[in-house]
Amino acid sequence: MANIRFEKPTGTQDFLPGTVEKWQFVEDKARDLCRRYNYREIRTPIFEQTELFERGVGETTDIVEKEMYTFMDKGDRSMTLRPEGTAGVVRAYVQNKLYGEPDVTKLYYIAPMFRYERPQAGRYRQFHQFGVEVFGTADPAVDAEVIALGYSFTKELGLQGVKVEINSVGTPEVRAAYRDTLLSFLTPMRDNLCSDCQSRMERNPLRVLDCKKDQDKFAGAPSILDSLDEECSTHFEKVREYLDAMGVEYEINPRLVRGLDYYTHTAFEFKAQGIGAIDTVGGGGRFNGLVGEIGGPDQPGIGFGIGMERILLILENQKIELEAVKPLDVYLVALGDAAEQEVTKITYKLRSVGFSAERDYLGRKMKAQMKSADRLQARYTAILGDDELSRGEIALKSMETGEQRTVKLDELHKELS
Repeated sequence: MANIRFEKPTGTQDFLPGTVEKWQFVEDKARDLCRRYNYREIRTPIFEQTELFERGVGETTDIVEKEMYTFMDKGDRSMTLRPEGTAGVVRAYVQNKLYGEPDVTKLYYIAPMFRYERPQAGRYRQFHQFGVEVFGTADPAVDAEVIALGYSFTKELGLQGVKVEINSVGTPEVRAAYRDTLLSFLTPMRDNLCSDCQSRMERNPLRVLDCKKDQDKFAGAPSILDSLDEECSTHFEKVREYLDAMGVEYEINPRLVRGLDYYTHTAFEFKAQGIGAIDTVGGGGRFNGLVGEIGGPDQPGIGFGIGMERILLILENQKIELEAVKPLDVYLVALGDAAEQEVTKITYKLRSVGFSAERDYLGRKMKAQMKSADRLQARYTAILGDDELSRGEIALKSMETGEQRTVKLDELHKELS
């Protein structure tokens, strides 16, 4: 029978020991930050009904049109692997009646997403996002809080050159008026735009401004900020005032529309250098009509999603060292048959009271075991021979200083502390 060689699917990754610890460090930072901001974790299914994403994300988006992993299940139902986090969280919010809670609902997630697109730097077909969603308030102070949380995440990880861009995309009524103004600007250049832009002009002209190929052609495009009504202008001004009060630096980008159809009022992105041509690491915005669109009561919402792969790539490119791999507390070396059995017992006891401990399972000589302890960055090695065992003692060596001393077996855990 021929050997079959299996490889990971295109656009996916294996996270091996040494790398996983860096992921855990970044995830722990996200969780700690959410704890401080009083956000609670939510976990939703990895696949949902296809219609949820068509209604929630928008049928004219690239995600729905080109990128979703959709399949028919055995019940002949159309299902889709989660391409983004918000729609599933909104569905869970509605189905579980979280809108009945007396306080504002503040949630976060760290989860895999799936999109069929060309893999490139920091972009994969299975990727991971850290995201937050807030429901139940239209207060612009919450817009500012959500932006500040994402900004703090990048700053506390030590990322350099992070930039926040903000805009207001108004309400559906404002966008309808702006649509006509924008079309008047775009129509004369239609034949010189890419095929995607020409298609978007027919269905969703604001998405044309999101095109990466033709950005240089839109320098004179009318600004949606000039089309805002009084309510939208006031909301946007308040968001800026709150960001200023917190000292969050930002730039206004009137061409920032984001790639999803559900945004209203505030839209924003986090950008950083170090991941090639695509410099956006995450973004989000307000989605005041989305809960109603998915079948719930009319509840305002706002959130963001940040790409974890992109964050880790920037950390690597900026040579930011993470305190990720924790050293082993102790490596136990057994010399002799009786010592072997005792080391098994000691290792178990040390692990039971909270220490990280390892021992040899390959029958190696003492010198090879000491090299293993060094590779594992052990703080101590504890060496037990049959003679030490008969005296109820064990030799404890500091791997940093080389100092070695003899301690009582029943006091080893105290010495390690």
